Amino acid sequence: MKGIYLDNAATSWPKPEAVYTAIDHFNRSIGGNPGRGTTSFALTSASVVLETRELLAQLFHINDPLRIAFTLNITEALNLALKGTLVPGDHLIISSMEHNALVRPAFTLAEHGVEITIVPCNSEGLLDPRKLVSAIKKNTKMVGLQLASNVTGTIQPVAEAGQICRERGILFLVDSAQGAGVLPIDVQRQVIDILTFTGHKGLYGPQGTGGIYVRSGISITPLKEGGTGSQSQDTKQPQFMPDCLESGTLNTPGIVGLGAGVRFVLEQGIDAIRLHEQKLTEFLWDHLAGIDKVKRYGMPSMKDRTAILSISVNGMDSQEVSLLLEKEFGIVTRGGLHCTPLAHQTIGTLEQGTCRLSPGFFNTEQEMKAVITAIAAIARKA
Repeated sequence: MKGIYLDNAATSWPKPEAVYTAIDHFNRSIGGNPGRGTTSFALTSASVVLETRELLAQLFHINDPLRIAFTLNITEALNLALKGTLVPGDHLIISSMEHNALVRPAFTLAEHGVEITIVPCNSEGLLDPRKLVSAIKKNTKMVGLQLASNVTGTIQPVAEAGQICRERGILFLVDSAQGAGVLPIDVQRQVIDILTFTGHKGLYGPQGTGGIYVRSGISITPLKEGGTGSQSQDTKQPQFMPDCLESGTLNTPGIVGLGAGVRFVLEQGIDAIRLHEQKLTEFLWDHLAGIDKVKRYGMPSMKDRTAILSISVNGMDSQEVSLLLEKEFGIVTRGGLHCTPLAHQTIGTLEQGTCRLSPGFFNTEQEMKAVITAIAAIARKA
């Protein structure tokens, strides 16, 4: 497909060539079901899964790779974190910028006796840690916070929030969907108890991959039980990580591809990836400012945001803007509410949504020039 792809916040594309190669090599030359038997096929598969755990542990500064369990996606990981720890009577705090991947399971738990407080962020999507402190109650069990917004790109004060939680004995859950592979993550320095991640965005893995890190000393009740390849003589689920959270056959080809994506991030370096994406986002931000009828959302400083830029054009429906960009100019974006109605309510765009531009590592400044020209053309007709 030709055109300009600016929907990396939904899923990164293209992937590094090494990701395609790794998946193909596994499917054609390795095969096997990890942890299921002692054949060379099973053992080789297990070793490549472990290698991906180790790469993720390196990226996130996790001391023990076995504290990482793989999931279908970050939505499953967030459901695990919430439903596996919270019980009726517990209090959960989230921000007003959270994605439905966290919000919907939280509100489901609210129907069963879990108390929820939504701390409002400012109009640029930023959480004030002082408001977090004010929301804490005697029964507060967990704080759930995104690393960065999928609507405005706003980077949240995760380390500050983590310290606030640790000092008060509160579990700190982080949704890193829009930060992993783009922003530095250090579970020790940022005082993260539970880290959830997706594989198919900034980590450049295939869709259908994700996972959860659980700090030592914390137990999570699994969402499902079944075969793990370990303690097969028992009818009860293993209690140790990662087996307790990994019932059934893993998406091994996907995990292999995820490993290749993480290796790419480590080789390129987080700083280099972030600098490139910052330059593209800053180019868009600066040049969009000169177009009449176009409104930009989020933090004006690139150090305070990821490569996500939401815009509106003279009150037009955001999905119409996105459709025109692709139909007339071959530019792929995403219009609408981005599965994050709370965030759009926070920034005042719940009615029309926004058109989201999310450049990635493989985009160029020349492409950004074409995007500016296209948006200007749409705005002139609006």
